[in-house]
Amino acid sequence: METNWRVTCFRPMKQGVVCTKSSVSFAAELTADKECGVILYDTEGGSFRFPFQKEGKRGNLYGLKIEGEGLNNCYYNYYEGDRIKTDPFAWEISGLEHWGEKRKRETRGFLGKRDFDWQGDEPLAIPLEESILYGLNVRSFTMHKSSGVKKKGTFEGIAEKIPYFRELGVTALELMPCYEYDECMEEPETYASLPPALAVLSKESVQEEEKGESKQEEKPIRLNCWGFQKGFYFAPKAAYSAGKSPVISFKRLVRKLHQNGIEVIMQFYFPPEVGQMYMLDVIKYWVMEYHIDGVRLGGFHLPLRLIAEDAILKNTKIRCSYVQREDLPVIYNPSFKNFITDNLNFRRDMRRFLKGDEGLINQALFYQRRNPREYGVVNYMADYDGFSLYDSVCYERKHNEANGEDNRDGAEINDTWNCGVEGESHRKGIGELRQRQIKNALSFVLLSQGVPYLFGGDEFANSRYGNNNSYCQDNETGWVKWRKTGFAKEILAYTRFLIGLRKSNSILHMKDELLAMDPIGCGYPDISYHGIEAWRPDLSYISRIVGILLCGKYSPGKGESFYIACNMHWENHELALPKLAKNKKWIKIADTFQPIGDFTEDLKENEAKAKAGEERVFSIDSRSIAIFRTVPVKGNSRVLPRSKKN
Repeated sequence: METNWRVTCFRPMKQGVVCTKSSVSFAAELTADKECGVILYDTEGGSFRFPFQKEGKRGNLYGLKIEGEGLNNCYYNYYEGDRIKTDPFAWEISGLEHWGEKRKRETRGFLGKRDFDWQGDEPLAIPLEESILYGLNVRSFTMHKSSGVKKKGTFEGIAEKIPYFRELGVTALELMPCYEYDECMEEPETYASLPPALAVLSKESVQEEEKGESKQEEKPIRLNCWGFQKGFYFAPKAAYSAGKSPVISFKRLVRKLHQNGIEVIMQFYFPPEVGQMYMLDVIKYWVMEYHIDGVRLGGFHLPLRLIAEDAILKNTKIRCSYVQREDLPVIYNPSFKNFITDNLNFRRDMRRFLKGDEGLINQALFYQRRNPREYGVVNYMADYDGFSLYDSVCYERKHNEANGEDNRDGAEINDTWNCGVEGESHRKGIGELRQRQIKNALSFVLLSQGVPYLFGGDEFANSRYGNNNSYCQDNETGWVKWRKTGFAKEILAYTRFLIGLRKSNSILHMKDELLAMDPIGCGYPDISYHGIEAWRPDLSYISRIVGILLCGKYSPGKGESFYIACNMHWENHELALPKLAKNKKWIKIADTFQPIGDFTEDLKENEAKAKAGEERVFSIDSRSIAIFRTVPVKGNSRVLPRSKKN
């Protein structure tokens, strides 16, 4: 390739690459004393080196500008002496396009900018109190043949599932890491027995030690399907793209999700060696370039205060494990609450409450109403790590033998109960109990204040076969199986019912925390607790039953009230429905002890009803949750026809 390029140097202000139609400006941080510079690779296999000059150096930052034709079709790397380095700011990476390719892969940054018409798209900025998060892994979500998509394991495959997301009712997809990274992990003895995160971090040092040695035999390969490792954070993962450009594929996915009212939240993992300013640059780039609505951050030394102070990110959802109390004045955003943390130990304690452990009633009630002023909280019973929701009622012990680490990886304590049998069971009673426990768990999540989070497949009982650390299982263990059994259909129907109920009744997802007080003087607190007698809950150490009344008069639309009856004991108990005004009465709209088809959301009566103005005691079945709602009564109370069961 003939070149007629003009090269000049400049002192840059920040790291990165800037392209125009006829020039490229490089700014790179390099610390070696040896000669360093830019390597350009053309489409014909040629390479050209352009050394940095001292005149273009500011601190450890070098600047170089190349002007001429054909630059936008080139790839590039940096060099420091004999070492080749791929730009950590590259917006598109070549060399990792083929998933799981075992041969040694060389990476390069791409200089060409991809034109894209956003068609007026902007981030959706859905308020936290209206959000329902849905986590998934881009590859494993659609790889199984039961997914029914054409372009399995890709951004395009996720787009094919948009009608499903809409029908389910979720408001945001939380994507596990889908920035560019090398998923192939060799397994030398020096790190094969380490936990996954440490094993990934050790890989580079091991490879350096083995450089120059003759190849004895091909080393075994494991695939890091989760992506929690250092990567090329500015570039979408090429192996997740069904098209020629991962940049275009990801932007199309975001645009289409936004057109359907669904937000996109990206998950990032930053190991200790990644700097805070770099993290901030990564987040801002994805928000501005890809229109994402939020990020979920994991790793070390996260710059939460810097993120909170950045004006560009004020409407971007920021999910992290926790926030420091001293940072709350900075994190608090009165115009748009955007910081979200996990609800302390919701998953651990609510799993224990679910299986009937003592001493958890007060903690469960605290989690159910928790909704701090400064930040949101995320409630979930299962995630990518640990057992799936289905496995949490089928397994008590981890079964990670297939991971190749002698079952030493993954959490030892899972706070789960297998309902009497470890693993799968064909016993009818066991299956019914497990189904009920899953529905109870979903009720905990979707009927609590705060932000509910579901992990992909849990809404139809997806199993990972007892593997609680399936990070390297690019197979049926790690993939989502789109089950269509009667068991799965019942769980899915109940999930849809709860999401619809939550979205249509604001008292179930209030903007501000409920106070258990009556500040408006309506005769009922915003939230109150009840036992076998109304207004007298049993909150003792051994208690596992409670009735929760949410007064609809405190909701913005002054809607109906709800009573959530919860019995996590293995015996039936009685609870009291509080007395209502004479123009209101209670009807039961759901009961986890019975199929969801036995109840409807309309005004049809069922066997558990209370007449207008009446207080009554009812029996609630063991290990079950029942949901009651008020309905208006005109004139004298009258009995409506009993609904026919499906």
